[in-house]
Amino acid sequence: MSDGDFEGYGGRHVPEPLEEPLDRLAAAYDEVGRSEQFQAKFRDHLEEYAGRPTPLYHARNLSERYDAEIYLKREDLLHGGAHKINNTLGQALLASEAGKDRLIAETGAGQHGVATAMAGALFDLDTEIYMGKKDAERQKMNVFRMRLMGAEVNEVTRGGAGLADAVDAALEDFGGNVEDTHYLVGSVVGPDPFPRMVRDFQSVIGEEAREQMLDRTGELPDAAVACVGGGSNAIGLFHAFRDDDIAFYGAEGGGEGPDSDRHAAPLAAGEDDVIHGMKTRVIGEDVDVHSVSAGLDYPGVGPEHAMFRAVGRCEYAAVTDDEALAAFRELSEAEGVIPALESSHGVARALQLAEDGEHDTILVNLSGRGDKDMETAAAKFDL
Repeated sequence: MSDGDFEGYGGRHVPEPLEEPLDRLAAAYDEVGRSEQFQAKFRDHLEEYAGRPTPLYHARNLSERYDAEIYLKREDLLHGGAHKINNTLGQALLASEAGKDRLIAETGAGQHGVATAMAGALFDLDTEIYMGKKDAERQKMNVFRMRLMGAEVNEVTRGGAGLADAVDAALEDFGGNVEDTHYLVGSVVGPDPFPRMVRDFQSVIGEEAREQMLDRTGELPDAAVACVGGGSNAIGLFHAFRDDDIAFYGAEGGGEGPDSDRHAAPLAAGEDDVIHGMKTRVIGEDVDVHSVSAGLDYPGVGPEHAMFRAVGRCEYAAVTDDEALAAFRELSEAEGVIPALESSHGVARALQLAEDGEHDTILVNLSGRGDKDMETAAAKFDL
C-alpha cells in the first residue's frame, strides 16, 4: 500500500491548482513531520499543553452490569475536552515550521474548531473556522470559545448548512490562499496526505492504550470500539492494534434508524464514490444526512475505514440517535462520566457487544466529553 492509497481508496482527486500545494504539504510532512526533532517537539506539546497521557479507566459499574470488563480511553480529559487537540497541535506545528501564518479549518460539533483555535493561539497563527449554520446554532458555546480565543468563525449557509458544506467552503478558501494558509483538516479525510497525516498524529491514542492495557491487565483487549464520523478517533485507537488479534468495531451515526432515509452511516449503508478529494464510502443523494451528534453528521468517511470494511478488518454498524442517547444517559448515571454524543455511539455499540456476550474485555475510545451537548440532551430527557 503506497502513501495515500488504501487498497484503491483514498488518493488525491482534486483540481489541478491544488496538486502542487498538496505535493509540498506531503513533502513537508514526510521530510519534517516524521523527523526526530519534530516528533520531540510534538510530544512535548502533547504533554505540556494538551495533558497527555490520558488515563485508561476501568468502568467497574458498567462492567458488573454487563458481565464484561469495559475500559474507557479517556480522551475527554484532554485540554479542550476531546481527542481533536492531538491532530491540531501536530498540524499547526508543521504549518509553523513551514512558514505559514494562517490556519483554516472546518468543524461540525465544534470540537475541532475549538482545538484549531487553541493551536492557532498557541502558535500565534491567524485562524479562520468554517461551520455549518445549523451546527453553529446547536453548538453556540463552542462558537463562543473559538471567538474568545481569537478565531474568526464563518457560518456556512449553502446546501444543508452542515459539515460537508463547511468542508466545501474551507477547500475553496484553501484553493485561493495556498501560499500563506494551511488547511487544518480535522479528520482522516480528504486528499493525500491528510488521511495518513491525521492518523499518525492521532495514533498516540492507541499507542498509550495498548501500553496501559498491558500494564493494567497483562493482556490486550478482545475488542476495540470507537465512533466513526470522518473517523480520526477510531483510526487513532485502532492503528496500534492493527496487527493484533483484536476485533475492531466502528459505530456510525444511524440517525432515525436503519430503515430511515435520515442517517449518517456511509460504511453501513453507502456506496463507493469520490468526495472532498478522496475515493471512499459515501451516502447516496437520496439520504438526508443526519445524526443527533453534529460531529458524525458527514456524508463520507476516511478512506482507511473504507478499506477496513472492504477487507473485513473492522465491523461497522449504525447506532441510532435513541441508542446513543440511552448510552449517554447510562454512562453518566453509572460512572459519573458524561460523554460527547459522538462518543455515546461508541459506548452504545460496546454495551451491545457486552450484552451479546461476544467479548470478555472491551476497550472504548471515549473521544470527547459531553459539555457541548447539554442543551441537546436536556431537550431529550425529562429530569
